[in-house]
Amino acid sequence: MSITMQATPLIGALALSLALASGTAPATENVAQFAWFEYSGNDDVFNIPLGDDEYRNPILAGYHPDPSVVRVGEDYYLVNSTFGFFPGIPVFHSRDLVNWNQIGNALHRPGQVNFDNLPLTNAGVYAPAIEYKNGTFYVINTCIGCGGNFVVTAKNPAGPWSDPLWLPQLDGIDPSIFFDDDGKTYVVHHAEPDKKRYSAHTAIRLMEVDPETFEPLSEDKLLVDGGNVPQWNTDYLEGPHLYKVGKTYYLSAPGGGTGYYHQQLVFRSDNVFGPYLANPDNPVLTQYGLPDDRPNPVTATGHADLFTDTHGDWWAVFLGTRVYDLSTGQQDPGNFHTGRETFMLPVSWKAGWPTILEKGRSVPYTVKKPALPQDRSVALATTGNFTQTERFTGKDLAPQWLFIRVPVKRWWSTGAHGLTLQVQSAPVGDRSVQPAFIGRRLAHLRAEFSTALSFTPKSNGEEAGLLALQSDDFFYALALGHDKSGEAVLRVRKKAGSSDPLRGKVIAETPITLKPGQSVYLRMNIDRSRLDFSYSFNQKTYIPLLENADGKVLTTAAAGGFVGAVVGMYAQAAEEP
Repeated sequence: MSITMQATPLIGALALSLALASGTAPATENVAQFAWFEYSGNDDVFNIPLGDDEYRNPILAGYHPDPSVVRVGEDYYLVNSTFGFFPGIPVFHSRDLVNWNQIGNALHRPGQVNFDNLPLTNAGVYAPAIEYKNGTFYVINTCIGCGGNFVVTAKNPAGPWSDPLWLPQLDGIDPSIFFDDDGKTYVVHHAEPDKKRYSAHTAIRLMEVDPETFEPLSEDKLLVDGGNVPQWNTDYLEGPHLYKVGKTYYLSAPGGGTGYYHQQLVFRSDNVFGPYLANPDNPVLTQYGLPDDRPNPVTATGHADLFTDTHGDWWAVFLGTRVYDLSTGQQDPGNFHTGRETFMLPVSWKAGWPTILEKGRSVPYTVKKPALPQDRSVALATTGNFTQTERFTGKDLAPQWLFIRVPVKRWWSTGAHGLTLQVQSAPVGDRSVQPAFIGRRLAHLRAEFSTALSFTPKSNGEEAGLLALQSDDFFYALALGHDKSGEAVLRVRKKAGSSDPLRGKVIAETPITLKPGQSVYLRMNIDRSRLDFSYSFNQKTYIPLLENADGKVLTTAAAGGFVGAVVGMYAQAAEEP
């Protein structure tokens, strides 16, 4: 069966807007207006010439971890994890595996999940898996700190998606659905072993389930015990997928944790419940062991999902990190702020085993295209160097824009004047509330992002501006506010850990004079470990406010967790500096 999707980029955001109340901020509340938001990225690796028969890695730049793909006829659908950001689990569509358009989100309306009080980076929705059967799309996932394992379904992958069907009978994380050709349905997942021997000791289990209710129809059988240590690393065995090739079942799962030792392992069996034989040439994908001084290193590769195209050729999508140095040591994948990105490579088969990348090879940034007809061009670039300007003139936000946790009321609006944010007492950094922040993924090691802000702060400490954050405790803000005397100032706030003040420390400040209704232009530039802040009154001449700030604050190595930096606009009532 083939489903051809029409471009429906706003359906996820539209569902969100309909689920909330009025889209206009109350007249009695102060608001900040952002006429536009411009993002521009320029990475050296994306300047590598691309042949007509090549595509570029990563296929989804910026924080797009834990990819999973399903093919339906000639159409391919891909999902990623989003942790504590919302909307959750973006859904991408392609017909050539090169041009990817985001068509919605599987978690797109309040009420599906509750992220209250959760940290952004290591709770919320983990690695999702997408499948299709008999006209229905399935996404199975784990919500850490917010309900456990669940399934959502849709007839149209652009949405709407159902409310979660919770699976309390399923332990562990990272479940994946397997529809066998005999009509049976299974869930394979990470779980605890029968006897845990050390903290990193995990296992993979399989359960037959009812295809509609997902109630168990079998015991949760152990397939692979990660404690049986072979010559490769099976610590933190997780993220499994199950496939059937001919009469043979293949189990693919990452091991070694999500950092420096990350790798992909494959096992096979003649029976769905095993026993499973390990590939003697495991791992089939890793960057561990390569020289740390290699140019433009990609690290932490794993969490792969394998699939076939319409010609029967095999491919794998997987996560990796583009780091700008490896000085953090071997327990970390290196310094990076772009998060875990989605890469794709062809899969080769030898002696009945798949290989994603030969040992000792670096992940290539340019790869020969699949032999598929070229798809339409993308609405928004997902890789390479580009400049994108959003003027927010539509009825609501496009599905790539992100909130910090789930909004429970409407504090933003869009239209002819751009994006309007109602000033919230909820500050960035406070997990118990939802701040007024709307952002996009940082997709480059070298990037510039700017906005035009119209805002009159009140003397109670209100401020609005640009925000770049890696987590609740690690962020920078460039904001228009008031000083203690009530005069308008531009300031830079930095938060570099939970021991810093909730809203961060003011590390730079300058007084400014604005005429009534006058806009100020704010700009941040990041170049690997360097971050610069500047402003302008005419959008031509920018005045430095702070230069060479420590950009490592925005790295996963500093903040921990599993996401990447997100940049955008915010408005809040802050304490006086």
